Amino acid sequence: GMYTQIGAYLNHSPGRLIVAQKGVRNLLGATSLLPPDTAERVRAYPGVAREIPIVSQFVILDLHGRKQPTYMIGYDPAQGGGPWRLAAGRAPLTDSEVVFDRVLAQRHNISLGASVPIMGRDFRVTGLSDGTTSWMTSFFFVRKSAAEALLRAPGATSFLLVTPRDGVATAELRDRLNALPGVEATLKADMMANDVTLLARFFSMPLQLMVAIAFLVGALVVGLVSYTATIERRKEYGVLKAIGAPNRRLYVVVLTQALITALAGATMGIALAFAVAQVIMALRPQFLVALTPLIVAQSASATLLMALLAALFPARLLARLAPAEAFRR
Repeated sequence: GMYTQIGAYLNHSPGRLIVAQKGVRNLLGATSLLPPDTAERVRAYPGVAREIPIVSQFVILDLHGRKQPTYMIGYDPAQGGGPWRLAAGRAPLTDSEVVFDRVLAQRHNISLGASVPIMGRDFRVTGLSDGTTSWMTSFFFVRKSAAEALLRAPGATSFLLVTPRDGVATAELRDRLNALPGVEATLKADMMANDVTLLARFFSMPLQLMVAIAFLVGALVVGLVSYTATIERRKEYGVLKAIGAPNRRLYVVVLTQALITALAGATMGIALAFAVAQVIMALRPQFLVALTPLIVAQSASATLLMALLAALFPARLLARLAPAEAFRR
């Protein structure tokens, strides 16, 4: 969920190339200011079908006495690069209007038509965007000319969202654009990966450690349940051997029991995970819990593997069990 939120803007923005200031390979982790004539030069460059200029900047808002980190996107509504989904309202038509993130607006009781102070100026909220929040920061969108005025940089452009012409290889166009002075062209997928690497590295290690510990404990519990369920039925397996059941039949019975138990547990665990995820996102919508099919498949597969391995060990002991031992107690 954290990785998805970090790359949300680029993932939904137009273009396949991001042109930034020389040496800048991140959207969220760096400040970029392109040379004044870069947009015109890129627009006229062979192989470029479309270029969309945006102005971006981290901004700390003072909302109801609380400091709130946000990320400003200045864009031209006629060209694109703004919010990809509006939950309510419309795009800004003047330089005194703003599209605010829906979740951030709910947390601070900001509704359509409300006035929000941004860098010393009041903006009227005309739209609420969806999918533009994270637990670290939230996006808000103004017209590009409004962002230029806030930053006191007329005609400024931070990034260009570039779409290659049909038949032009994106990597080839990137290499050509890098020949322009003062710019750095990066594949959009690479820039998203750079943002994730930069912003998530401080939080991913503790989270991954917690997940690894929880996964290890869960796997051991699955194995212990499977092992105990087999050992507790030692007498019944001895009876099966006494009436002539071959070892192959014992293995089938043990593994079937382990498989059924693991499937039931995995199904309940996955259902519980989905339910808890919905509760978390309902109570704290800034936290996204993304349970992908791959994650579910990996967890279920690990559960089944651990249960089967844990059942095989006692099954080998049962295979050497003397039938007479089943009647000694």
